[in-house]
Amino acid sequence: MSSKSPRRRAREFVIQGLYQWQVGGQDAAEIQVQAEGVAGFDKADRELYGTLLKEARQNAEALQLDLVPYIDRSWNEVSPIERCILLLGACELKLHPETPYRVIINEAIELAKTFGGTDGHKFVNGVLDKLAAVLRAAEIRKP
Repeated sequence: MSSKSPRRRAREFVIQGLYQWQVGGQDAAEIQVQAEGVAGFDKADRELYGTLLKEARQNAEALQLDLVPYIDRSWNEVSPIERCILLLGACELKLHPETPYRVIINEAIELAKTFGGTDGHKFVNGVLDKLAAVLRAAEIRKP
């Protein structure tokens, strides 16, 4: 029995959807149909899934520009799955101030451990920490 929260499940499906969009060129409708057919989707926070997938796709260019200064290589050299995780993390940091930055970064690290390469979680953590320092400066400074 899985102890994953509905929000964690939603983020996992968002990563899969972003991957299908970036790598497979699928549109929103195709991604939605595919997600709904996967076991466990019924246990995901559907509202969060829909919101984050839509926002990350619609704002991908701007989010990429936010992320690039903190990446030590070109965007295209970052693995596709790590690009998706970074886009999701940046999207939440920028557009969802109601979610604490530590939660967003921890979720991104867990996603990278699940889907990414061996040290991908360290890379994701480093990039999102630097981005959070800019986007969430006031929150980080709070005692």
